[in-house]
Amino acid sequence: MNWKLLGKNRSGAVPVPGPSADGRDSPPGKAQEALQQRYELGPLLGRGGFGSVFAATRLSDGAPVAIKCVPRDRVRLWGELPDGTRAPMEIVLLDRVSSGCAAVIQLLEWLELPDSFVLVLERPQRCQDLSHLLAERRFLPEEEARGLFRQVLEAVQHCSSCGVLHRDIKPENILLDLATGQLKLIDFGCGAFLQDTAYTQFAGTLSYSPPEWIHQQRYHGQAATIWSLGLLLYQLVIGKHPFMRGQQIIWGRILFPRRLSQECQDIIKRCLSMQPSDRPSLEDLFRDPWMQAVHLP
Repeated sequence: MNWKLLGKNRSGAVPVPGPSADGRDSPPGKAQEALQQRYELGPLLGRGGFGSVFAATRLSDGAPVAIKCVPRDRVRLWGELPDGTRAPMEIVLLDRVSSGCAAVIQLLEWLELPDSFVLVLERPQRCQDLSHLLAERRFLPEEEARGLFRQVLEAVQHCSSCGVLHRDIKPENILLDLATGQLKLIDFGCGAFLQDTAYTQFAGTLSYSPPEWIHQQRYHGQAATIWSLGLLLYQLVIGKHPFMRGQQIIWGRILFPRRLSQECQDIIKRCLSMQPSDRPSLEDLFRDPWMQAVHLP
C-alpha cells in the first residue's frame, strides 16, 4: 500500500507536525516520513464520510494498529488539547477517553499532514464489528448479549465521566475482539463535549435519532444516548432495527418475538420510551434486573 494515499500534498506545502507517541513534536516536514518509519501500511478496512481506515503494523514490535486518515476539508468541529494545540474534535475527544477503560478504543498517536490528519489507533488482531457479527448470526442469545451490552455501558459510563458524548452508538461502531470477547467503542467522529443543555444540531446516524429530535430538533445528550442503547440492545437480541423509517420512531411501536424474556423486553421498552424523562439513567441500567445475571465473556 502506498503511503502517499494518506496525505497527498496537492498544494506543495510542508507537512505540519502533530504530537508523536513520546509527546514530542516531529520536526517540520517529517510527519509522513515518521509514519513510514514506524508503520507498514496494509489494506483498506473501510471508508466513510469522515475518512478512510487502513490496517497497519507497528514495525517496532509487530503490533496491529488501525490508521485513520481524515481529510482536512471534512473536519467540521475543532477543539483544543490540554497543551493548547488546536486539533479536530475527534482527536480531542479520543485524547480524553483513550485511557482508563478497555472498552474504548485507544488513540496511540496522531500526526498532521498538509491536507489531512492521521490517527493511529489500537486494533485487535482478530476483530469484527457487531454489524458483521449480526449479519452472520442473525441475533445473539440473551446471555451473550448481556455480557456485550454491559461492556458497552461501561464504555459509555467512562466517556460520560470524561465529559464526552459519542453520539453515534450503533453496531458498526463497536468492535469485538474475537479472541477475548472484549468490545471496543470506536469512531468518535460525531462526538462532542457532554453538556447539560440541549443540543440543537444533530450528528450521527438519522435512523438512531431519538423522537425528540424528530419532533423538536433538539435533544439532551444522556437521554439520546439511552435511546441509542435501547436500539443497540434490540438489534443484538432481535437482529434488526426496530424502526426502519422516521415515522415508525414517532409511533414508537416495538414488536418482540415470544422467545425473548419479559425482563429483556422491559429494559428495551424503558430505553425506548417516547418521553426522554421516562428513560432510565446509565446507573439504572446497571441495576436493571435483566443486567444482574451478566456473565462477562
